[in-house]
Amino acid sequence: MASEEERSVDDLFAQLPQDGQRALEQIGMGLPELRRIAAREDGMRQVRGILSEFATAPDPRRPGDDEGPAQRAAVWPWVRLLLVCVASVFACLLSSLFIGKAAALVGLALVLLVFWVAFKTRSSHGGVVARWLTLAAYLILVSVGSYFANAWYLQVRGEEQTVAIASPTHQWAHGTRETYCRVRLNDGSVHEVISNKENCADRVGQKVMAVVDPAGHYEPSLGTKSDIGGVLEGYVCLGAAAVLVLAPVTAAMTGRAKEARSAA
Repeated sequence: MASEEERSVDDLFAQLPQDGQRALEQIGMGLPELRRIAAREDGMRQVRGILSEFATAPDPRRPGDDEGPAQRAAVWPWVRLLLVCVASVFACLLSSLFIGKAAALVGLALVLLVFWVAFKTRSSHGGVVARWLTLAAYLILVSVGSYFANAWYLQVRGEEQTVAIASPTHQWAHGTRETYCRVRLNDGSVHEVISNKENCADRVGQKVMAVVDPAGHYEPSLGTKSDIGGVLEGYVCLGAAAVLVLAPVTAAMTGRAKEARSAA
């Protein structure tokens, strides 16, 4: 037999208009969750406050009127997911200016927030597909994007210069002694290159072509802009960016249309 507290929650919930009940269920605040909140100290006051937001019966609406609670509940979780994904990708790529390819760690750290927001969206068949497409696009953007951000930046902002190969550095990695090429720029500064495309240990002092970031955010790349690469990966990320935007937008529009038909 239900407790007096549960019956009170049930009665309050039953008094809501139908679209208010649907809206609460869609955002994870259905009867089971409301009963759980009511069981806490001062819980019934919180429940009444929540229900009061959805207690007004909808007025007859004309085309162009603002959406009701159910339609807003169908749209807002997807808008929130899109905003969080875009902000997280931007933070990841921006951090590559300061920490290079380690920016992938920023994207992977933010993935916990992205996943949490994603699973607050609707669990209908179409919603599940849109959710996983958005998550897959996000992971592609932060993993591939953080790795090739320097190449894309140098393609756009880099300047081709003649530099001199400087004495390389040596470090132990995975039990082997690795050689890291360095170049001396026209201003006299010495920098490691992005990747060791050529054997530079025996070429100290030799003049070569390199693409240099005038702002100094990224290390130089040996060769010309056409040697940098990252073009295919750029197209992959453009496709992922399109999916990242279109999947939640489509899901939001579909959900709003479905709620509008249900309310009609």
